[in-house]
Amino acid sequence: MEVKVVPALQDNFMYLLIDTNTKQSAVIDPVEPDKLMAFIAQEGLQLNCVLTTHHHFDHSGGNEAIVGMRPKLPVYGGDDRIPKLSHKVSHGEQLQIGFLKVTCFETPCHTSGHICYFVESQDKKDPVVFTGDTLFLAGCGKFFEGTAPEMYKSLIKVLGVLPKNTLVFCGHEYALNNLSFARHCQPDNEAVKIKIDNVKERLSKELPSVPSTLEEEFKYNPFMRVDQPEIHIFTGTTDPIESMGKLRAAKDGFKPVPL
Repeated sequence: MEVKVVPALQDNFMYLLIDTNTKQSAVIDPVEPDKLMAFIAQEGLQLNCVLTTHHHFDHSGGNEAIVGMRPKLPVYGGDDRIPKLSHKVSHGEQLQIGFLKVTCFETPCHTSGHICYFVESQDKKDPVVFTGDTLFLAGCGKFFEGTAPEMYKSLIKVLGVLPKNTLVFCGHEYALNNLSFARHCQPDNEAVKIKIDNVKERLSKELPSVPSTLEEEFKYNPFMRVDQPEIHIFTGTTDPIESMGKLRAAKDGFKPVPL
């Protein structure tokens, strides 16, 4: 399995998922499909489908163009608002990209029809998850169409139970802004400081901050740590769902400090 990270628009990530055994592939949120299609042609890959995490234009806005290029190309997603949607998926539904198994997980909150895609190879080594705007490196998406209980379930009960070595490929390059907030609410968290240095080094080399791992996210992402005393001190409550809501409110009003 190979994942190619392709920056798009101002700060989006598109992804090309490749089964290296069969050269079959899928594109995730191809908002600027020309960039992906050129690579697919160059590498002689077979494009199987589009996996759309949610309907927002900066994720689904390239669907019409890519289907225009490949009229029979299936488009998977969990929301009828997704352009050119051909296969509406449900929680736990699975599909194959060559020998890769893709499991669809409903993660509503940022949008009501948000889907994350968990991918395993045959040997189950180094699984990956495409989290769109649900889970970011050191952060999570705004609660545009959902509630704190929904985001708690999506992050902790759905994504949080995946293997800890799962590589996390999120929808935006928000790492430094998110880490600034993570440091604000966890000033003594050494994992936050280490990740800031790591991300700054990667960005200085014009590399994307992604992927992180779920194990890492549980160490520094405040939204994944709502059961931790350090977060309870910041939010003023020991209830993890209340902490989730208070963290999101605080983040929405937060002005990032340069790192």
